[in-house]
Amino acid sequence: MASNGRSRREQRYTRVAIILHWLMALVIVWQIWIGVWMTGAVNDPATQAAAYEAFQFHKSLGLTLLVLAVLRLLWRLTNRVPPLPAHTPGWQKVAARLSHYTLYAFMVLIPLSGWIYVSTGWNSDTGTAFAIPTVWFGLFEWPHIPGLDGNGPLADIVVEMHGLLAFLLTVLLVLHVAAALKHHFVDRDLALWSMLPFISRPSARE
Repeated sequence: MASNGRSRREQRYTRVAIILHWLMALVIVWQIWIGVWMTGAVNDPATQAAAYEAFQFHKSLGLTLLVLAVLRLLWRLTNRVPPLPAHTPGWQKVAARLSHYTLYAFMVLIPLSGWIYVSTGWNSDTGTAFAIPTVWFGLFEWPHIPGLDGNGPLADIVVEMHGLLAFLLTVLLVLHVAAALKHHFVDRDLALWSMLPFISRPSARE
């Protein structure tokens, strides 16, 4: 029996939440790496063609993340969330909640800003229009948002927003991982275990 009368099940995230969490985490890290690589590669004639292919793949992954983020948010709003360990200070509980809300916001806003950018059909680097469709993993054409085509000023805003939010997300992810490791190795509580699949319940204090 779990401490404080809470069952093992109540101390764990749901299976769907765990799958969505780790699937999205892997894709987000992959997306950040692709974004950084192709930003530099697109200016090198030797890697420019590969960068354009990576851009299409990046768009496909981003749109997939947008759908997954909406699904994850809906699941979060309609399912229980394990409470933080009882010994967690109040300020840490507030910080954890704010960081989670911010992560959800970033997971929606970053791919959404990318979708808006490609929907404008405007290259902010060259100040020229482009007509490149978004083909989801080569299977079908993903529609652009109507009414945005040729909107250069909007493109300039959202592409800067896209890059800034991606940077802030990277910082937040590092802090998120650091906090999880602190809970596991320093506080020795169940916070990290509650989201880890295929691992036995550790000895922990509440």
